[in-house]
Amino acid sequence: MAESMKEKGNQQERSKFQKFIFVVAIPVLFSIVVALVALSFLGVNILQTAKDFGSNVPFLSSMVKVNKQPSVEEFQKQIVSMEAVITDRDAKLKQLQSEIDSKDTDLKRMELEKGQLQAQIEELTAIKEGNKRAFQEIVKTYETMSAKSAASIISKMKSDEAMKILTNIKTDSLAAILEKLPADVAANYTQLLTNKAGSN
Repeated sequence: MAESMKEKGNQQERSKFQKFIFVVAIPVLFSIVVALVALSFLGVNILQTAKDFGSNVPFLSSMVKVNKQPSVEEFQKQIVSMEAVITDRDAKLKQLQSEIDSKDTDLKRMELEKGQLQAQIEELTAIKEGNKRAFQEIVKTYETMSAKSAASIISKMKSDEAMKILTNIKTDSLAAILEKLPADVAANYTQLLTNKAGSN
């Protein structure tokens, strides 16, 4: 009997809940859906309206994210700012390109000057070698000619020119030439040769 009372109580609770669903919940939900469909046909943005309403309610405003679109003026300011940055970077790029071109020009000029200097060095080296060979030929000539003839020529030369020849002649030829020179001239050259040998 107690069980039948319990079952009756459970059935009454279930029937109350079913009545609530059929009488209140379903009609309310149906009314809300019909209202939403009607509003959307009338051109009302339901989602935006709900967001605006939710952002104004204190405890819902933290949950609702409002995407604020920037204004046209803000877009224009951003565009102007970006154009200024681009212009500035273009100017820096042109300046850097100009510096690179200038350095390239300087480098080419320096390479050209280096080539010219190298050619001059080679030319001077060739002249020096030619002069050295010519001088050696002159010295050989003095060594092969008679001591009397060589002494006669050397006595008429300036002393620095004569010293160049006398310092490069072989010792036996030098002795023979000095022997044929006048005594005072021979003494002068001997002293100069001694001083030069002592300084070396």
